[in-house]
Formats: sequence, C-alpha cells, structure tokens
Amino acid sequence: MTAPAPLPSPEAASGPSGIAFGPTTRDGLGTPHRPLRFFSADGLVLAGRDYAPARPTDRRPVLCLPGLTRNARDFEPAIARLVAGDGGSPARRCITLDFRGRGASQYDADPAHYTPVQELEDTRVALAGLGIAEVTSFGTSRGGIVTMIAALVAPGLVRAAVLNDIGPRIELAGLMRIKGYVGRALPEGIDWPTMVAVLAQANRDEFPALDRAAWERYARRLFRDVGGRPAMDYDPALARTLDAVTPETPMPDLWPFFDALADVPTLVVRGALSDLLTAETVADMAARHRAFESLTVPDQGHAPLFDDDASLDGLVAFLDRVGA
Repeated sequence: MTAPAPLPSPEAASGPSGIAFGPTTRDGLGTPHRPLRFFSADGLVLAGRDYAPARPTDRRPVLCLPGLTRNARDFEPAIARLVAGDGGSPARRCITLDFRGRGASQYDADPAHYTPVQELEDTRVALAGLGIAEVTSFGTSRGGIVTMIAALVAPGLVRAAVLNDIGPRIELAGLMRIKGYVGRALPEGIDWPTMVAVLAQANRDEFPALDRAAWERYARRLFRDVGGRPAMDYDPALARTLDAVTPETPMPDLWPFFDALADVPTLVVRGALSDLLTAETVADMAARHRAFESLTVPDQGHAPLFDDDASLDGLVAFLDRVGA
C-alpha cells in the first residue's frame, strides 16, 4: 500500500506560514472545514483540518490529536458539537492533525521517525504556521502522550488538556493486545459489510454495547474507502514501533510528563473496560494533580469513542468550566 496522494494544488495558501488550504469541504457528519497541508521540518507533506465556528468565539482552539493508527475522522462527532456550540455553550475552533504515516499525511520512509517526540515537533510546526500559541489539547491514547510531552518541553502551549484513555502508567496487557493487530493486512477483496462484522467480532469485549450502526460508523472512521472497499489508513510500518514490546518489557515512565500538567486543568477520560488505563492509575493521577477531573465511560474500552451524548456532555461541560 502506498501513502495517500497529497491534495491537488490548494485554492488558497497563507503565504510565509507554510500552511496551504484546500477548498472548504464537509466531513463524514457534514461539518464544514478547510483541509490543510504543510511541510514537516524534514520535508514530509502532513495533513489536517481546520474547523472554524460560524460565529466569532473567544475560546482557545481545541487541538485534536489521534491514537497510534487513527486519524482526524475519530473526532468528527466531538467536533460537530464543539464547532456548533449549543445550550449556552460557546462555539470553538477545532484543529485536527493526521500524524505522519496516518490518514492523509505522507508516510515516512524510516519507521524510526514514528515517535511521539517527532509527532509533537510536527504538531508544533503546524501550530506555528496557523499562528496558534495556546491550545486546549484533546489527545486520544498516543495523542494524549504527545499532549503530556508538550506540557514538559513546550510550557504554555497546552492550557487545558483532555487525555482520552491514556496516562503516565501504561498497562502491558493493553499494549500487547494492540501489538497483535497493528500492521496486519486486510483480507484480499474484503467488502464493507464483512469488515464491519469482523471488527465487531474482534472488539466485542472492548465495546459490548455498540449496535450495528455504531460499528459501521467505527469502521468508516478507522478505514478509508478505496474503490468501494475498506483499506488500511495508516502505514503498516507503524507496527515496527512496537517491536520492543514483550511480556518482559518494562513500561515507560511517563510521570514526569504528566506532572508537567499539574497546574493545567486536565480531564482524564477512561473507558470502564480499558486494558490500557486502570482505575488505580487514574486515582494516582488525581492525587498528584491540582486541577484534575475524570470521566468514566461505561461499556467502552480503549479508547472511548465520543460518539454518545454522555461522553460529549462531559467533554463540553469540562471545556466550559476551564474558560477561554
């Protein structure tokens, strides 16, 4: 599989910033946005989306950072709610990024560059090009690790944080499960109905309450459509980043990065069935953080989908409390 082709020549560019925008389009839920492209410091073409609310807002942008093999589509339900604003909640600008090797971003010839540190550097290039100095960072799994690293190495960038099913202590069992599927090729000629059924069967323990329509939505965000059939939407070489993960592998110590968020309003979201983030770790996080909130999503594992009213209500309420 080859990397997705970059957008055709964009209709407008922001000049010396290095960000180029394509024509305004709509995502899978109909929310308008401008696709964006920019060059990483080492020359890859990386992609994202800029969602602007219909009316002016004084709220800082929400930066949405996806998981290891995921992409900007994961955030579409949350963004639809945040950009529109409702029930007295202000509208917010949202920026999503596809990390290198995922979604619409170019694949890296060297898998050693698929690291959270590199992904943070790419993110900072994008934000500088957009003229954004402060964000609320909404990071799912790998995106949450990038958020924690940013708090330590780029003080002042993250002014509020949402960590979706990730913390400074990562459970080996969860990583081993993820290692078991990352990079595995799809069966030749598989169609969408079969893909949805396979996905539901493989993940029934993580998301036992999802119905057929929810699994369809999940599949469409995980895979891209090529000629009417599902295709992987990430570089299979990402599997190399998990080569060193074994039952004997010591887990990384991310506490120094999390501790850098100690004064930053932080919402930690945990799937009640998660095998990557335990309730005990969440309690330990709360004990050493001065502006901490948590939300547990029932009947979901790693990572909560933010495709239900309860999760979205909790997200919006937190963002309303942490101010502009």
